[in-house]
Amino acid sequence: MTFILEDVPGEEWTTADHVDHYRGRADACPRRAEGERVLLEHLPRDARRILDLGTGDGRLLALVQRDRPKTIGVGVDFSELMLTAARERFAGDQRITLVKHDLAEPLPELGHFDAVVSSMAIHHLTHERKRSLCGEIFDLLEPGGIFANFEHVASPTRRLHLAFFAAIDEPLECEDPSDRLLDVESQLVWLRELGFDDVDCYWKWLEMALLIAVKPA
Repeated sequence: MTFILEDVPGEEWTTADHVDHYRGRADACPRRAEGERVLLEHLPRDARRILDLGTGDGRLLALVQRDRPKTIGVGVDFSELMLTAARERFAGDQRITLVKHDLAEPLPELGHFDAVVSSMAIHHLTHERKRSLCGEIFDLLEPGGIFANFEHVASPTRRLHLAFFAAIDEPLECEDPSDRLLDVESQLVWLRELGFDDVDCYWKWLEMALLIAVKPA
């Protein structure tokens, strides 16, 4: 495993309590594993180079590697605490490169990829930056490449927002202060406007959704 360092600003994801709380609940989040299985099902079997945006402790990237052991993975995140956990997870694995970078800034030069994935990360960005990041993803995908974003999305009503937090057994006061949730359809429209094909919500449960788009071959 190689590790590339870049300077990034700090947020709540740089605090041990916040990171530990999230990591302690990630695997137990209701229906998350179901949505991630759908994500894995739609990754091309012949994908060889995969980028994980907001990789955190490498949880999703590890699932991809387990399902497709021949892939080369690149994980990007800004939290040093998360990256420390990812380095421990992938210790000695030369197939994985970790890049410290804030997704609020334009992506660094990373090369091209057969697939770009993300899990519960992009919703922390401003809506303007979400859209521009999707454009950058389009540019770095190989023709026929896939973008699969397993995301925390906005509910259409306050009642449904409260229902989601009740369903995951999380007090509303623990809502991530950096969440900038957006509805599914707005994000699908962006992807279509940017030139992606086969754009759709492939799976959804309350405020968790899997958005997939394919770069034309």
